[in-house]
Order: sequence, then structure tokens, then C-alpha cells
Amino acid sequence: MRLPIIIALTIILFPAPLLSAEETAGGLRELSLKDSINIAFLNNKAIQIQEEELEYAKAGLLGAKSAFWPKLAAQYDYTYNGYAFNLGAVAAGAKKDPGIFTGYKNDNKVGLGVTETVYNGGADIASLKESRLGVKVQEETLRARKLDVAFETKRLYYGLLLAYETERIAEALLHDAKAHYDDVKSKFDQGTSSKFDVLQSSVQVAKILPEVIKAKNAIQIITAEFKKVLSLKMDYDIKLTGHLAYESIEILEDDFLKDAYKRNPEMILKLLGIDISKWEIEYAKSGYYPQVDANFGYNYRSNNTQTIFDYRHSNWSAGITVGLSIFDGMATKAKVDAAKAKYGQARLAKEDFSDQLVVDVKTACLDMEEAEAIIVSQKDSIIEAKEALRIAEIGYDNGVTTNLDVLDTQVSLSQVEKNLAEGIYDYLMAHAQLDRLMGRETYSE
Repeated sequence: MRLPIIIALTIILFPAPLLSAEETAGGLRELSLKDSINIAFLNNKAIQIQEEELEYAKAGLLGAKSAFWPKLAAQYDYTYNGYAFNLGAVAAGAKKDPGIFTGYKNDNKVGLGVTETVYNGGADIASLKESRLGVKVQEETLRARKLDVAFETKRLYYGLLLAYETERIAEALLHDAKAHYDDVKSKFDQGTSSKFDVLQSSVQVAKILPEVIKAKNAIQIITAEFKKVLSLKMDYDIKLTGHLAYESIEILEDDFLKDAYKRNPEMILKLLGIDISKWEIEYAKSGYYPQVDANFGYNYRSNNTQTIFDYRHSNWSAGITVGLSIFDGMATKAKVDAAKAKYGQARLAKEDFSDQLVVDVKTACLDMEEAEAIIVSQKDSIIEAKEALRIAEIGYDNGVTTNLDVLDTQVSLSQVEKNLAEGIYDYLMAHAQLDRLMGRETYSE
């Protein structure tokens, strides 16, 4: 009993690492649904691109914040004047060199300047608000990408489990058909069965063989698609640790819809779009208001770079600039009208998506209810189908039932098992769709 305990502790303390695209050549890896989703997150190019978009939006936010800080710049100018009126020699005893006001023949100027936008009609504030909302847009878009990837991974993971179960059912039916054929052939050799029964049983085996081949091919195709989603190399061997089973949940459509309104990333993006459009209107309106800028400068000016930083060569300046557009050819009005139209579009898009969300949530709930009804009915039918097959086989041995009765009951049992497996798959996918609609981020089994 110690060995399983040691193995369990090893798994807990040293879990298998997630795979990157470079680490997935050769070997065998057992994958749970949670592992599969996390690997898809790690390797998915759409998610990686969106993560870069988020960083781009954050950089844009930093740029919008920079508009509120003063700008400090250093400057050096050199000008050669063909003629310059210089009173420096006349006023050598002055506190300031008159040349800095009239210029020099060789004119060198070094200084620092500070500029600050005092007011620009609210454009900077609107731009900052838009940038902050833009970061949230990219965050929700990234969340939407992850939800899409998680849903696609679940679809293929559950699809592969269904393919495994379909193969098992087909092989079981083929095994039973071959066993029955051997039994009928033996009876025929003993003179207790007809040639017709032998031919009928042989044809049944031939009819089932293509289904087995199709089931095996389906596994190969879905496995390839699954590896593609996870960005695994095609020669990498995988084994799924899960099995096709479901846990029933209570259908609370109103609660599901409330959660979808709150957490569905597309819904949040529609609401953010409305908020961004509001600030776009404010940004456009800034053209109606005055623009106020302040500046301050301190510089040194001389005809000799070696003595340029003498106090006599220094000067400072400060100023303020106020501008108001009297007529801009209706450009500002055009921008405001365009922003208002965009705001109207954003509101309509939100209302349309809200209506669609109601339909999608209801559809997912109905799909779950339908799938569960099929599951319950088929579970009961499996017991009956197995008993019917047992009775048919006993009856055929005793000459009470026909060979066709046995073949029919074999196919019926196989069909009931397939219906059950497909019902479980449909339930799992409806549940996965509901999680996606409600923006649930619990990516685990």
C-alpha cells in the first residue's frame, strides 16, 4: 500500500509541467481537461497577439498621462549674422551684456525651456479617459480570447472522448456479431441452423466493419485537430485522463442571464464602447473652447562659448498663450456629429447583443434539458436492451426466437449506448457554452 501513496505524493509535490511548442516532440503525455486548456493558453497565437495588444494599450495610457506633465527641453542654437549691432563694448560695466538683446555676429545660445498646457478644452482629460477605457477593452478582449480557446479545447477534448466511446461501442458490436456468427456456423455444421442464418450473420459482420473503421478514423482526425489547438507536434503521443461523464446542474435561466449580463466579455465590451464614445464626443467638443499654454525659459547667449555661462550673458522669459478658434470651416462640428453618431451606434450594438444574449442563454439551457432527458431515458433503456439481447440469445439457442431477433437486439443495444454517449457529449457542450456566455473563468474539470 505504500507505493500508491508515494506516487500520489510525487504527483502533488512535483506536478508535470505544462508543455510549450518546443517541448512537444515525442514521448507520451497524459492530459486532463485543465492541463489541455492551460497548454492551449500557453501556446495559442491569438492569445499571444492579444497580450501584445494589451501592452500596446497600456503604453497608450502612459502617453495620455504624459499630456498632464510639463515638458522640459534643453536647447543649443548657433547663428552666424552678416551684421550685428552690438553695444557690449560701450556698456562694459553694465550688469547685463547688451549684446544678449541685440545679438552677435557669432551668436551662441544655450538654454532650458519649460512648456505646459494649462487648458485645451478638456481634450487631454477626454484622451486620458479613453485610454483607460481602451486598456479595459483589451483586457476584456483577452478574456474573450481565452474563453474562446477554452471552449474550443473542451469541444475537441469531449469530442475525442466521444470518439473513443464510439469506437468501443462499434468494436463491442463487431465482437458480439462475430461471436454470434461463429455460434450460428457451429449450429449449421451440427445441422441445427439454416444456411440463411449463416449468410445473414456473415452479412451483419460485414456491415459493422466500416463503422469500426470510421470510428478509428474519427479518433485520428479529432486527435490531429486537438493537437493543433494545443500547438502540439503531430508526432507527440497523448492520452486523455478524463472519461465521458457529466454532473447534472440545476437550470436557473434567470440567474444565468444575470451572470451573463455582468461577466460576458462581449457585453462588457459593448458597455465600454458606449463609454468610449461619450468621451470621444467630449474630445471633439474641445475644439469649441480656448487653448491656453504657458512657457518659461532661461538661457545664456554669447559670441564666445568659453564665457557663455557668465551671469552677464543670462536672460529669462515667461509667457502665456491663449488661442480661440473663431471659424474652422465647421471641422469641429463635423467631428462632434461623427462622435455622436458613433455613440448612437454603440448603444444600438449593446441593445442588439443584449437581446441575442437572452436567446443564447435560453438555447443553452434548453439544450442541457434536452440532453439530460436523453441521458436519463437511454440509461434505463441500456438495462432493457441488455436483457432483451440475453433473452434473444437464449431463445435462439432453444429455437424460440430467430437469428434476426438476435441481430436486431445487438444493433439496438449498440444504438442505445451511442445515444447515451452522444447525449452526455451534448450536455457537456451545452454546459461549456453556458460557461462561455456567463464569462466563467474556472478552467478545470
